[in-house]
Amino acid sequence: MASWSDAAPALSPRPRQQPRAKAKPKPARRPAARRHGVAGGVVWIAVVAMLLAGVVALNVAVLRLNVELNKVNAERTRLKGDKQAIASQLSLAGATTRIQTLASRDGLVPADPTQTTYVRLSPRSR
Repeated sequence: MASWSDAAPALSPRPRQQPRAKAKPKPARRPAARRHGVAGGVVWIAVVAMLLAGVVALNVAVLRLNVELNKVNAERTRLKGDKQAIASQLSLAGATTRIQTLASRDGLVPADPTQTTYVRLSPRSR
């Protein structure tokens, strides 16, 4: 007589699979190079802070140079005005009518053009 255990493989809807071979165990992986974690983050923060401090220092230096440049430009403008005032005074002092007025006040008279003689020197011979 047949037993239930003999008929079970024939009745099963799936064909019986062969037992799988055990997979080879993977070689133990070396732990990957661990990221620097917190220490690496601190280093990056320090680097970024130093860069930002450098940018701020550079901006402060540029601002100081701009302030100094504005002072120099103001001084230049003032000196140009002084120069123009002095040039105007010089032009006024050298005016012909003013000189003639001062000369006549001191008793000087213009020279008579008919009595004026010119000395002409001959060119040098070499």
